Amino acid sequence: MDIKGKIIQKMEPQGGVSKAGNQWKKQEYVLETLDSYPRKVKFDFFGDRADQYPLEVGDVITLSYDIESREFNGRWYTDIRGFKAMKEDPNMVAANQAPYPPAAGAPAPAPAPSADGMAAPAPPMDNTFDQGAGDDLPF
Repeated sequence: MDIKGKIIQKMEPQGGVSKAGNQWKKQEYVLETLDSYPRKVKFDFFGDRADQYPLEVGDVITLSYDIESREFNGRWYTDIRGFKAMKEDPNMVAANQAPYPPAAGAPAPAPAPSADGMAAPAPPMDNTFDQGAGDDLPF
């Protein structure tokens, strides 16, 4: 799965030795999506990927990730584990974001003025309606 967003927080790296005696390390980040209603997503890179994808606050990335859950002492914990991060050009991201679509039933935007300062005439309104319903109104 992929998600695109901006890194808004970088946590301190973590590391240690597992029960089996193996070294491990983990780097956690918080990403904020570029949606109309931004969401914050905490994810991590584990093992060698922690060094392979050095990210900084302000980087705009596309993150490829897996969701993984595990049980510990009767409780379940879910991690979002990144496996690839591609940095994006922040200028291109802003240019490619489409403006919000108009709400349903919202009036159309006014036509842009022409070179002489006069607004172009509006297209004629379609005043037809579905006449298949007939006169079966309840009043």
